[in-house]
Amino acid sequence: MRKVDESAVQMLARSANLSEGLARLLVARGVSLDEAADFLNPTLRRYLPEPLTLKDMDKAVARALKAIEEGESIAIFGDYDVDGSTSAALLHEFLSAVGASPRIYIPDRMTEGYGPNADALLKLKADGVSLVITVDCGAGAAAPLKIASEAGLAVVVLDHHTVEMVPPAVAHVNPNQPGDSSGLGHLCAAGITFLFTVALNRALRDDGWYSSKAIAEPDLRAFIDLVGLATICDVVPLTGVNRAFVRAGLARLAKLESPGMAALAAISQIGPPFTPYHLGFVFGPRINAGGRVGRSSLGVDLLIAKNASAARELALELDTRNRERQAIEKLILEEAIALVEPQANAPYLFVCSDGWHAGVVGIVAGRLKDRFGKPSLVAGFEGGLGRGSARSIPGVDIGATVREARERKLIDSGGGHSMAAGFSLRPEQVDQFRAFLAEEFSKSGDALAATGELEIDTVLSPAGASVALVNEIADAGPFGAGNSEPLMVLADVFVRFADVVGKDHVRLRLAGGDGTALDAIAFRSADTPLGKGLLAARGRRIHVVGRLRADEWNGRKRVQLHVEDAASAGA
Repeated sequence: MRKVDESAVQMLARSANLSEGLARLLVARGVSLDEAADFLNPTLRRYLPEPLTLKDMDKAVARALKAIEEGESIAIFGDYDVDGSTSAALLHEFLSAVGASPRIYIPDRMTEGYGPNADALLKLKADGVSLVITVDCGAGAAAPLKIASEAGLAVVVLDHHTVEMVPPAVAHVNPNQPGDSSGLGHLCAAGITFLFTVALNRALRDDGWYSSKAIAEPDLRAFIDLVGLATICDVVPLTGVNRAFVRAGLARLAKLESPGMAALAAISQIGPPFTPYHLGFVFGPRINAGGRVGRSSLGVDLLIAKNASAARELALELDTRNRERQAIEKLILEEAIALVEPQANAPYLFVCSDGWHAGVVGIVAGRLKDRFGKPSLVAGFEGGLGRGSARSIPGVDIGATVREARERKLIDSGGGHSMAAGFSLRPEQVDQFRAFLAEEFSKSGDALAATGELEIDTVLSPAGASVALVNEIADAGPFGAGNSEPLMVLADVFVRFADVVGKDHVRLRLAGGDGTALDAIAFRSADTPLGKGLLAARGRRIHVVGRLRADEWNGRKRVQLHVEDAASAGA
C-alpha cells in the first residue's frame, strides 16, 4: 500500500473541497494544497514555458525567420515514429500557414535507418533546399551534418534525445544537450517543435510579416492534438506542461477537425471522448505502422491530409499495415520468448536472430520488458547488419548504456533516452556487446528488484466500483509515465466466471461478499502464469489488483477492472 500522511489527506480534502479518495490520490503523488488546483486543471496558460529558455532557440528562430522572409526553400527531416510524424506534420502545417510551404523528408527505416544521412541531405541541397529543420532526430548525426554544412546547407536541429556532443548545426534546440538549463528534458520532440512554432510565430508577428503579407496569424491551438498524441506515444513523463499538452490535445482531438485523425477514428471504430489509451494503443500503433512495415511517410501523409477521401485511403493502408505488423510481431515474439528462457537468471534480456524485421523489434523488446520485468534488447540481422531496439524499466537508463557501448565501439551506432533506445551492430560484435551488458546491468540490482512491486492506492469492493469513482479518478489524470494510474486491490472476491476471450485475453466475473459482481479482464495473459492462475481459480476466492476503467457497451456505461496481478485467497 502507498503510504500517505492521513492528516495531509484530510486537510487537502477540506481545503480544496475534494473527496477523501481523490485527496488521497493527490497526496500519494506529492501534490500539495497549493498545487492541487493546477494539477487538477492543467492549462497551457499556466504551464507553457518561455521557448527562449531553451538553448539555441533564438538562433533557430532567427534562421527560420530569414528563410521565410527571403523565400528560401525549406525541408523538414523527420523520424518515422509517432513523435517524428506529428512533429513534421505540426511544423509543415505552421510553415504552410505562414506562406513558406516546406518539403517533408522521412527516411526509409530499412534502407536509410534512423535520422539524417549525408546522401539525403545532399540530395535536398541539389534540389534547391537551403534550410533543413530536423525534428525528433539529428542530435546524434554529427558526421552527416558536417558534410551538409561543408556543402553549404543550413541545418536546424529540433530534438530531445540525450547527447554528450553538440552536432555541427546552425542551431541545436534540445533540452537534453550539454549546456541547456531550461529544465525541459521531459518534453517529447513534438513539444519542442510546438515551442519553436510559438517563438517563430511571435518573431513573425513582431517583424510585421502577417500585416505586410495580409496573412492571418495561425491559431497554434489547432496543432495541440498532435502534441498530446506524441506526448503519450513517446512515453515521456506526464508532469508540468506535458499534462497540459495531453489534456488540451484530447479536447481538441474530440472535435475531429483533422481529416486524417477523423478517418483513423472511423477505421478504428472509435469516437470521442478519447482517452490516453486511445492515443497510445489505437491511434499511435496505426500511425507508426507505415514506418515499421510500409512506406515511412504514411503517418505524416495522413496527418497533413486535407480531404476526407485521401485521408480514408491513407487510414485504410495504415490499418492494413498495422495488421501486417501484428502478424510479424506475433511470430518474432514467439521465437524471442523461446530464446530468452536460458537468460532467466540474467538481469537483462538480449536476443537476436536472422530475418527479424527491424521495424518490429522495438515492439517485441517492449513486450519482453513487460512480460519479464527486465530491460530488453532485440535485434534482427539482414545482410550482415543487425538493427535493434531496447526498452527499459524505471531506474535503468538504457539510452546511456547504448551510448556507452557506441563510444567503446562495441556496436556500430546507437542512442536514445532512458526508457528506449536503438542500435546497430555486426554479428561479430554480439558476444562483446552481450558481455558489456552483463557488466552494466549487474549494477542495477535495486531497480530490477523494484520491478516486481505494485504500489496499491486503495482497497475496493465490487460494490464500490462505480462510474462516479472512475470519473473522480480521471480528475487526477492524464495517467502515464510520471503519473501512474491508481492501482486498486479487491480482497477475497469469488471468481464466478473465467474464460479466454479474443486471442489471449482472460475475462472474469468477480463477486464480493454482498453478491455484487464486477467484470474484469487480464489482457494478453492466457499463456502467462497470471492467466493460467485466473483460469484455474474458477469457483474459488482470490485477491486481485488492477485499474478501474469505464467502458461503454450498447449505450450503457459500465466499469471494468483491468487486472495486473492476483493471488489465492484460500479455499
